[in-house]
Amino acid sequence: MRTPERVRCGDGLAVDAHLVHAAERAVAEALVAMDDIVPDLAVIFACGPEPDDVTSALTRAAELSGARTVLGCNAPGVIGAGQGIELTSSVSVWLGRLPGVTVRSFHLEVLRTSEAIAVVGMPPVATTDTESDRTVAVLFADPYSFPVDAFVAQSHDALPGLPIIGGNASGLRGAGSTRLLVDGEVHDRGAVGVLLGGAFEQRTIVSQGCRPVGPTMTVTAAEGNVIRGLAGLPALRKLEQVVADLPPQEQAMVSAGVQVGVARDEYADEHRLGDFLVRGVVGADPDGKSLVIGDVVEVGQTVQLQVRDAESADKDLVASLAAVHGSGEVAGALLFSCTGRGSALFGDAHHDVRAVRDGLTTGAVAGFFAAGEIGPVAGRTHLHSFTACVLAFLH
Repeated sequence: MRTPERVRCGDGLAVDAHLVHAAERAVAEALVAMDDIVPDLAVIFACGPEPDDVTSALTRAAELSGARTVLGCNAPGVIGAGQGIELTSSVSVWLGRLPGVTVRSFHLEVLRTSEAIAVVGMPPVATTDTESDRTVAVLFADPYSFPVDAFVAQSHDALPGLPIIGGNASGLRGAGSTRLLVDGEVHDRGAVGVLLGGAFEQRTIVSQGCRPVGPTMTVTAAEGNVIRGLAGLPALRKLEQVVADLPPQEQAMVSAGVQVGVARDEYADEHRLGDFLVRGVVGADPDGKSLVIGDVVEVGQTVQLQVRDAESADKDLVASLAAVHGSGEVAGALLFSCTGRGSALFGDAHHDVRAVRDGLTTGAVAGFFAAGEIGPVAGRTHLHSFTACVLAFLH
């Protein structure tokens, strides 16, 4: 009886001011683990100051990989070979042989009318979740031209049962410098991705980079992304009260940057680390009493202040990885880590990739530093901040 073919993954990373040379070296390193097996999927990440050089590096890596399907993007930093490289010319490559998996690539574009916008280019998605038909999407978006927040928010209804994981890509020169690769074509707008379906085992992880401080509060007045009332008081007045009651160490953390966590379940008796969707505080409303955050909130939802905390972020990631590792042997993983993590949070750009490699006991881990990470929490996909989002492939 023939032994079923196992999932096989490889990764490589190279740092070089000549980005095409880096691409060639990264592919060669990733191919070593493939042992002359043609990859079903190559995922390529590049960091470089010049968009034209990024384009050349992405297409060169795609050509050399020999993969049947290729996906990629540029970013402020890349991850691979046990390293995180920030703001330095570099290329990371992940290769996967995925037996029994169907791989369908896509490029999403935005059509605008005077009254609305529509996203086109998404292939049909199976809505079942049986052992013979499981689907997950990997998505890289240009945040300057693609409404990633709205797309992700509406995906729960438009693409029911489809977990999406990935992140916002971006070039080092801001708007217009993003480059997105799919099957040999490089785009500077929209989003690209792949649908992975079939009889295969995968797990997704979304690990938070913030921890809650102070009491939980009920939103008592809100409009869109403006919180006008918290626990019956004007939002900013309540916020000032909460901060004043915090211990000095936590007050210092708040002064360095505060986030708002929106509880996934406002009916829970107790909320802990990981129970919130962390959203940035954009500022104060002109009325001087309201709080503006990076998400739509509704009256009755539960919120709590969140601070960036390396120790809590490390513990949450380790615990999340341990839960996945206990479910089977991991062949490789894709990692999308916030630009606010890495050296900014841990003092070490390598923290997340090394934690994932150790926690999943696998060497083939690659990805990029994203300014907004995409991943499912409690059965619904969200756009996150300060998280590490992981897609793990099991044997």
